Amino acid sequence: MDDKAILTFLREHKWTIICACIGLIFALCVIAYGFWKALFICLCIAVGIYVGKKLDEKWNIGESMSRIFKR
Repeated sequence: MDDKAILTFLREHKWTIICACIGLIFALCVIAYGFWKALFICLCIAVGIYVGKKLDEKWNIGESMSRIFKR
């Protein structure tokens, strides 16, 4: 396979590859730490990704907190 064929394969199957890697990482966490600890780790990672994405988009944390806790 040449480089073009590999890149084409990766583009066509991007989400399959990403989800397979996520599944592999979760399975390794379950084996190493147990189900509930692995689930907690994945939850923390998901929250971190969400906050990071929002910060990349110039998220105003104060405004969001005031909407959540308005009186």
